[in-house]
Amino acid sequence: MTSLVGKTALVTGGRTGIGFGIATALVERGAKVVITSRSEDKLRAAAAGLGEEHAIGIAGEANDPEHARNAVATAVERFGSLDLLVNNVGGTERDGRRLVDADVAAYRRTIELNLTSALTWVQAAWHGWLGEHGGAIVNISSIASKLAVPDGTSYGTAKAAVNHFTRQMANELAPGVRVNCVEAGTVLTDFTRANVEGREEKVVGSVPLKRLGTPADIGAAVAFLLSEDASWITGHTLVVDGGRLLHNR
Repeated sequence: MTSLVGKTALVTGGRTGIGFGIATALVERGAKVVITSRSEDKLRAAAAGLGEEHAIGIAGEANDPEHARNAVATAVERFGSLDLLVNNVGGTERDGRRLVDADVAAYRRTIELNLTSALTWVQAAWHGWLGEHGGAIVNISSIASKLAVPDGTSYGTAKAAVNHFTRQMANELAPGVRVNCVEAGTVLTDFTRANVEGREEKVVGSVPLKRLGTPADIGAAVAFLLSEDASWITGHTLVVDGGRLLHNR
């Protein structure tokens, strides 16, 4: 494992699923971690699971600029820096409708959660620490950005925008801050479980490596991109999907 000792990371949406897997990977490599989520009690329990000497949780709404600034300031106050940012929070409201019939308010909420919140956190981290001291950022995207699928309209569009947002930020924040993206395939979490249960054979059958992803798979990729082993990589989107996109269906 590449050491992240002496680094402090902030992982949005870090209470469960992929976010918790990322936070775990960073703690295992020696980093201190701040995780965020809306539920304060559950967030406290998640931080305790990571080890209270290694992690703290800060509750709030992902797209609230004041929450983002407070989380960055708390990281610096508690651990002495904020070197690494992971924009993991995301999601969508599924209603089965095509884009031409989509609820525009729900569409806007999906864009806000997946894309606008990432800008909110980059701004807070940049002005709160990274702009002066440097560091690295990883945004979490999805292979939904490359697949035009039923009921995936707003989410896939938002994640495609996250991919370009990554390139734009990488260009703007260089050379002091590297910005990369991990594009996840089907990882079994509470968020994806409803889409997988009852059709596991079909879902796994579309993956050349013949298994679903785990939060640890994504955590390992994120930890690499945040580490010095990736010091000459920026503006890149790393697909971690077990080969799913090889089928393109």
